[in-house]
Amino acid sequence: MAFVSTVGRLLFASVFLLSAWQEFNEFGSDGGPAAEFLRPKLDVFSSHLLAHTGVQVPKQVEIKHLVAAAIVLKGVGGVLFIFGSSLGAVLLLLHQAIATPILYDFYNYDAEKKEFNQLFLKFTQNLALFGALLFFISMKISMSKRLRKRVPKAKTT
Repeated sequence: MAFVSTVGRLLFASVFLLSAWQEFNEFGSDGGPAAEFLRPKLDVFSSHLLAHTGVQVPKQVEIKHLVAAAIVLKGVGGVLFIFGSSLGAVLLLLHQAIATPILYDFYNYDAEKKEFNQLFLKFTQNLALFGALLFFISMKISMSKRLRKRVPKAKTT
């Protein structure tokens, strides 16, 4: 069973690791295509955030630093997740929680448009990944609680 669990974690983490590897290879001096894709999405998200909550995203944040942080979260989180670490799952959760509503902004499109369906599909897929990570963390917590309860009692003669 341990082998199957490890293979499952490896396959799950491969989504994040391959994405991080691709972004790392394309990074360049300006953050690469990921930065070009992120800039307009972040601008729209920032304006929505300011309009609805009054919170302003700092303007001095460079996109290439955000892309680098995403690469680190996915890379380190993916490797730690393969080894069964809850910290790896938390890092991947953090990435998903931040990136998903910014990158897959289906809410900015009319429901009849083609982009809406594509973005909504990717958004829901990332929600499924988010749910799987939450499930993994909750299972790790419940297993550690069960193991603590099963402390063998000393035998008396």
